[in-house]
Formats: sequence, structure tokens, C-alpha cells
Amino acid sequence: MTTATDIQLGDLADERVIRLLTDHLNDMFAMSPAESVHALDVSGLSVPEVTFWTIAQGDRVLGCVALKELEPGHGELKSMRTDAAARGRGLGARLLEHVLAESARRGYRRVSLETGSHEFFRPARTLYAKYGFRECGPFGDYVLDPNSVFMMLELGPAPTA
Repeated sequence: MTTATDIQLGDLADERVIRLLTDHLNDMFAMSPAESVHALDVSGLSVPEVTFWTIAQGDRVLGCVALKELEPGHGELKSMRTDAAARGRGLGARLLEHVLAESARRGYRRVSLETGSHEFFRPARTLYAKYGFRECGPFGDYVLDPNSVFMMLELGPAPTA
């Protein structure tokens, strides 16, 4: 039986994953104007520079996260979501730890993210800060936006061969 701590590559054709991503996008559009929503849909998560994982228990997909390579040495955390019924169980922390370990394995020196500025996003910002993310300016193709908070974590120099 799969335990809640099992994280594996996600199947973007899986109905359960699509439901979770749909819930995520619905919340994002409910909280922010359309031009300030940067969450990825299935097509955005299906590109080669994005790796997508899920966390499940039995037949239930409880959460997801993605890592997008912006450039060599720099990744972006995307589409981190825990199902509403599974919140408060530490799954977000597990997903974040997984992405940070994968980022280090890839030799990334930095991981960035964009999240919302509204109260709804406070738990996410608190989690990211707990892991060392600090607010920063826009990165990549982002621009200043009062509905966005940009955060970055420096992982250190890439390992030498």
C-alpha cells in the first residue's frame, strides 16, 4: 500500500491529478485577477523543462508539485498544491523538501517561486520562509505585481566534479 509520504512522478493524464490541478487553478482565479495568475495547467506542466510529482495515499492523490528549469543552475517551484481535505498533515513540507533535494541533485544554485500576496496564500509564504526562502524582486519573465510575492532560496555553489 502506498503511504502518504510516497512521492513519485505524476501522471498528467490521471483524472485525480487533473481534478487537483483544476481545484488549484480555480482557487488561483478566485483569489487573483486573471493577469496575475501564473499557475500552470496540464499543458504548461507537460513541457520538457518541467518535472511534475504527486504525493498519494492508496488511490488518493493528495498533493502535487513541479520544478521548472529556468536556466542552468536556476529552478522555479511551480504548482505546489495539497488537497483541501489533506491540509495540516505536513504534505506541503514533504513536497517542498523533495523539490529542494532534487534541485540540489541537479546542481541548482537557486530556487525561485511566485505566490500570491493575499491572506489565502499566507500559509504557503510561511512554509517557504521556514525553509529559508526570502522575498525578492521578479525573476524570469515576471514583472512587479501587487498580487504577487516573489521568493528565492540560494542553495550555494554547484558541486565541482
